[in-house]
Amino acid sequence: MRNLYKYLIYVSLATFTCINSSFARDPVGAATLKENPNLPVDYVWILICAFLVMFMQAGFAMLESGFCRAKNVTNIIAKNLIDFCLGSIIFFAFGYALMMGDDWHGLIGTTGWFMFGEYYDVSKYLNMFWMLVFCATSATIVSGAVAERLKFGAYLIYTLVVTGIIYPIYGHWAWGGGWLSKIPLGLGFLDFAGSGVVHALGGFVGLAGALVLGPRYGKYKNGVPQAIPGHSVSLAALGVLILWFGWFGFNPGSTYSAHHLKISIVALNTNLAAAAGGISALLISYFNTGKWDITMALNGVIAGLVAITASCAWVEGWAAILIGFIAGGLMYFSVRLLDSAGIDDPVGAVSVHGICGLWGLLTVGIFADGTYGVYSVEPPYAVGLLYGGGWGQFLAQLVGLVVLFIWAFGAGYVLFKVMDRLFGIRVSPEEELKGLDIYEHGVPAYPDFYSKV
Repeated sequence: MRNLYKYLIYVSLATFTCINSSFARDPVGAATLKENPNLPVDYVWILICAFLVMFMQAGFAMLESGFCRAKNVTNIIAKNLIDFCLGSIIFFAFGYALMMGDDWHGLIGTTGWFMFGEYYDVSKYLNMFWMLVFCATSATIVSGAVAERLKFGAYLIYTLVVTGIIYPIYGHWAWGGGWLSKIPLGLGFLDFAGSGVVHALGGFVGLAGALVLGPRYGKYKNGVPQAIPGHSVSLAALGVLILWFGWFGFNPGSTYSAHHLKISIVALNTNLAAAAGGISALLISYFNTGKWDITMALNGVIAGLVAITASCAWVEGWAAILIGFIAGGLMYFSVRLLDSAGIDDPVGAVSVHGICGLWGLLTVGIFADGTYGVYSVEPPYAVGLLYGGGWGQFLAQLVGLVVLFIWAFGAGYVLFKVMDRLFGIRVSPEEELKGLDIYEHGVPAYPDFYSKV
């Protein structure tokens, strides 16, 4: 048997070497400095923004850790680490081809597997890395919605499926030349930096996971939701501030060029919406409870960021404030609604990313001011209802919104349900009560006082 394994390994390596050699080429591609001496500036701009988006993984890890109990912090960090590790490999091998490869009937991409052949190209590698950090962001959102009760092995399988299939296919429909981008309404479905493609998709896959798993022990008593406070507001606040900082790569970088001077408007709009979302959630929590709930304000900031992500290049500053302010309120009432419906989302991921992501998609059809084209400075320009654009763009956004919910929630539900039927995705009651850090990883995040938490 051991000799058989060795034989299979040798054959695989030989096959891979032959394939790689036959497809290898000089990775220069169509992009040359002679034709466009401005390329280095754009490349550096996109890469720096991509590095900022990658750093958002740290923000998610801190935010989710802070909002969860101390006995599960190692588990949260492990999930945020491994989904980027696995997602990087799977998206490189399969996901990018499905998302950005040559279009097949508007449904999937069909070229670019393992970035072989013509995909060994500086411009395609740049685009692949940019799309990868977005894919990883979408994947990591789900870890918060299923926190404190999902088996780590099940999370690994989830990561493979989301980064390899669920995210890339919808990404192709919207960003890869698929059918949503071509629907004959307005300019087709638009999502500048991913309110829907990245955030709402992750949010509603998370909703599916939370439904299949059920609530944590102690979350409900006689049907009444009970607060389960996280162990560190400090970590949560650090996570939010890291995410806020990283979003200045997420949105301005989606111009794909340092020479699009509208990056200044994108950056300011991003900041204004975040600020308005935090203020809105803080005020609403005070009016409802008489307390200045900083945890709601923290999620309100992220809600504003999620909502502005779809329209940040197409709206004026006053609209960005309104978009963020409404997002903060939507997040607050969505958290309350999900709690009352028996859906346990420990960090508010569904409300922040799912609900506010859908709101962000609609804002393009309402507030787009007609000064920016489809991801470029060139016409035709996106125009919303308030600027005389008619119903076309709004309806295009509505179609994309509905399709996103059906795809993300439906595919996520099937994935989690199938895994649950095959091997069970929830840890045992004893493991959940003691904490996942010890049972799943053997390493408590706080060993000095683990027995006390």
